[in-house]
Amino acid sequence: MKRKIYKSYIAIATALALLTGCGDDFINQPPTDSIVDANFYKTDAQVLAASAPLYNAVWFAYNDKASHGIGDGRGGVLSANYSYQLENITFRTTGATAENYASWRAFYNVVGQSNVLINNLNKYAGADVTDGIKQHAIAEARFMRGLAYAYLVQNYGAVPVFTDNIAILQDTTVTRNTVESVWEFICRDIRYGTIHLPETPVAKGRLTKWAAEGMLAKMYLTRAGVGQSGSRNQTYLDSARVLAKDVIENSGASLMADYEELFKMKNNNNSETLFALQWVYNGDWGTQNSVQAFLAFSSSITGTADGWGGDLGASIYMLSKYEGLVQNGIFGSTPDKRRKASFMLPGDHYSYIHQQVLDNNGNSVIQELVVPTGASGYNTRAWIKKYVVGRAEDNDGKVLQQRTEIQTYMLRLADVYLVYAEAILGNNASTSDAEALKYFNMVRTRAGVPEKTSLTWDDIFNERHLEFAMEGQMWYDFVRLHYYDPQRAYDILSNQHRGFTRITPDDPDAATSWKIEPDPDYTGQTTFSVGDGNFNLPIPENELAKAPSLRREPVPYVFQ
Repeated sequence: MKRKIYKSYIAIATALALLTGCGDDFINQPPTDSIVDANFYKTDAQVLAASAPLYNAVWFAYNDKASHGIGDGRGGVLSANYSYQLENITFRTTGATAENYASWRAFYNVVGQSNVLINNLNKYAGADVTDGIKQHAIAEARFMRGLAYAYLVQNYGAVPVFTDNIAILQDTTVTRNTVESVWEFICRDIRYGTIHLPETPVAKGRLTKWAAEGMLAKMYLTRAGVGQSGSRNQTYLDSARVLAKDVIENSGASLMADYEELFKMKNNNNSETLFALQWVYNGDWGTQNSVQAFLAFSSSITGTADGWGGDLGASIYMLSKYEGLVQNGIFGSTPDKRRKASFMLPGDHYSYIHQQVLDNNGNSVIQELVVPTGASGYNTRAWIKKYVVGRAEDNDGKVLQQRTEIQTYMLRLADVYLVYAEAILGNNASTSDAEALKYFNMVRTRAGVPEKTSLTWDDIFNERHLEFAMEGQMWYDFVRLHYYDPQRAYDILSNQHRGFTRITPDDPDAATSWKIEPDPDYTGQTTFSVGDGNFNLPIPENELAKAPSLRREPVPYVFQ
């Protein structure tokens, strides 16, 4: 079923890409292919084929590099010296930064193509299309559109909201809408899915009611801080708590027993997955997951000409979150199983990833990955592991250059557990609520770290670092805080040590502990001041040039 759907939507994705995938504007000419008229949408299968590209192609430009540049780079997870991510890591992102424009374009691509699907289904759905499938596809499109606007408003603040691509093309005075009204639009869109999506997916990887409820819970948790000062709106906190609990108790989802198994291609759409982008390694460009190419430290472990992530590594700020790992220059280790699944330290072994090396005779051989140590006995990077899956032979042949098909997590059950705990904590300084502790500690138990007997905001915030590092999440956790306590967000971000490390293993061939310290040879800046002037991403310059009205003061969105 899955393969048939993917093969059939390639032509659809190509046609729909005419809407926003080409040209410089965030909305271009609408597609004119026959797929958008009465010749299509005649059967349930055609309707599902039409919504399938919403699970990959429209998100590609964000997933490719921007998601970890913005989500992890700006969030303080990463350090770099010369990487393309440097502007994000150092808070010098401009309107011309490539990953900034890629994000804006991708999010409005999702919006535009969701609008096409919704409008065409309402106009052209044939008599043989069942109402359930029609509403299902509309719910998929509204969920995706709502999520795209959530990324837009969290990154750019006030942004234009539209539901009619033709109307926006004819509007020369397009203006931004207020943050509050954009959030109302987001919640309305995603809430639609809680009613019209099924409890079990119509095909593997498709959205369900539980994905919509879990995502809406997360949206309410963030929205609880919008327009607030010092504390959050209790009504939205309560809504987040109720929705998260329903997912936890009734969805049938469960945590994977082994955290590291989450990030192997063979475990796509596992028991913990509520919503993930669905990729194919051998489809048209834009239907694959390309992130391994930019995160893997060397081509020796990808088996292709990519593997361009040698300059990227975990920041000292991030490594310090692992209990016992960074101990002021003495050798430390950590029981936290998430570290090895997220970042490679010299001397780490990965039995399921292989590398090409030269033997003592200078011959090329393939062996189990042992993360190398430099000639001086140390390394200056804790290289990225998460979403690095290895060579073709490690993945049933499903790896090509810049192409894998590991799913991209957009929402997994562990996230709902932590949303639930934070919604219960709410505006309190701490909580010993049994439910909050139960699910918070389930996340920690899997990681192999001790349970807690009470929770504070810092406990949950730090746990999110450890659980979701390199999943493009950290920046949005800071945005959630910034809505109701901006100075605290500025203070944490401005004091993060984003410089390089010197990592010396106790054994370069089988390390069990490491000396981790700031690299004494690094003389560059390690902290970066963050404030109101550089917190939001700037709207891309070419968009402002083509639509100067985007500079106007935002107005409330008018709901029909």
